[in-house]
Amino acid sequence: MSSPMDLYEQLTAQGLAVRHIKAQKGNKAEVESAVQLLLRMKEDYKLLTGQDYQAGRPPTHTEDDDAGPAEDDEDDQVNPWNVSTSSAKGVDYDKLIVRFGSCKIEQELVDRIARVTGKTPHHFLRRGIFFSHRDMHQILDAYESRKSFYLYTGRGPSSGAMHVGHLIPFLFTKWLQDVFDVPLVVQMTDDEKYLWKDLSLEDCHRYTLENARDIIACGFDPDKTFIFSDLDYMGASPSFYRNVVKVQKHVTFNQVKGIFGFTDSDCIGKISFPAIQAAPSFSNSFPQIFGDRNDVQCLIPCAIDQDPYFRMTRDVAPRIGYLKPALLHSTFFPALQGAQTKMSASDANSSIFLTDTAKQIKNKVNKHAFSGGKDTVEEHRKLGGNPDVDVSFMYLTFFLEDDEQLEKIRQDYRSGALLTGELKKCLIETLQPMIAAHQERRKLVTDETVRQFMTPRKLLFNC
Repeated sequence: MSSPMDLYEQLTAQGLAVRHIKAQKGNKAEVESAVQLLLRMKEDYKLLTGQDYQAGRPPTHTEDDDAGPAEDDEDDQVNPWNVSTSSAKGVDYDKLIVRFGSCKIEQELVDRIARVTGKTPHHFLRRGIFFSHRDMHQILDAYESRKSFYLYTGRGPSSGAMHVGHLIPFLFTKWLQDVFDVPLVVQMTDDEKYLWKDLSLEDCHRYTLENARDIIACGFDPDKTFIFSDLDYMGASPSFYRNVVKVQKHVTFNQVKGIFGFTDSDCIGKISFPAIQAAPSFSNSFPQIFGDRNDVQCLIPCAIDQDPYFRMTRDVAPRIGYLKPALLHSTFFPALQGAQTKMSASDANSSIFLTDTAKQIKNKVNKHAFSGGKDTVEEHRKLGGNPDVDVSFMYLTFFLEDDEQLEKIRQDYRSGALLTGELKKCLIETLQPMIAAHQERRKLVTDETVRQFMTPRKLLFNC
């Protein structure tokens, strides 16, 4: 991946080349070609760094809203395909906010959401699970002025079974849909999974339909929710594809290499895919919902590893006449083995799947959940455990809704009054009924229900 300094040095060299060609009185076509390359490189530099190129002034850190990613810290790797850290506490999200140039969700914003909606903020907001944003105040300004918006989130279907970590954006998006009373589009990126994984097109599309059942089982309103497969919708919606092409025209190969780390050996499908993930950010990609309107703003709840796609989208949006999407970023859901990585759908023991039985949940938590406790009961009673690295406690912060109960568990575990086995029992007793209830709701999702959600149609939408 090109670093800001690498690109700065290339720009400096190209600037010298342009001056040399002009000094040698090169022909007009040669000069024009060199100048156009210099201009494109300046665009790439601004997207990568958030700064205008200035000769003699190397890139400096910026917190510009749409700055491209700086180089990852040595220990934290965060991109759409890989999340890892050497810290048992997980990724340092304060550093990630600085690196990505987003804004921290402060208590003032949480309080404002409560005032605007008249509802108690979701515990994901109260606990900082959704911790970062872009332009959420602008969304609230518009909402208070009786201008609506719509929600956009997605799922990359790489297997037939989702795990509990996949639920996080959908549970929060469901809450947003309910409290703001707005429409939602859910992009199923089966095309992406075909390009990145060793899967057939048929398998990717089948996984889309299976994952859609789990998403529907979260309780979304069918009158306000459209779920779509890229493999189906791209070919059926000229408006959507036209927006894809607009984005593709305004983003260079150098830019996507700088943002996503693509190499010359990557297939061209990967290089063009970011434009497909960008297109749902623009309301006229869904003419069945919004007609030809391009002035309905989009709010995207997602894990922060997806932010590179939308930094690119926010950079290109004004250049093609569209509004920038706003975002709400969540933390990562850790693997059972610890917060150094996300859960993996390909490792059955790293995850609690939505298809797991009560017995499987109990066995996985007891056997695989990383403990922050001490080696012996005596030592634990004396010194206490560390809830900051204990996976069972981390999971409870996501799924135990009672704030007072959670805080008591934290204090008891830290003091040594609560043992690791007892903490794991708390988690098991939280997860088992939650997943059982989800499985019962999923049984009620018929093929016809899936078709209803995935049929392009008019949604209930108040301007």
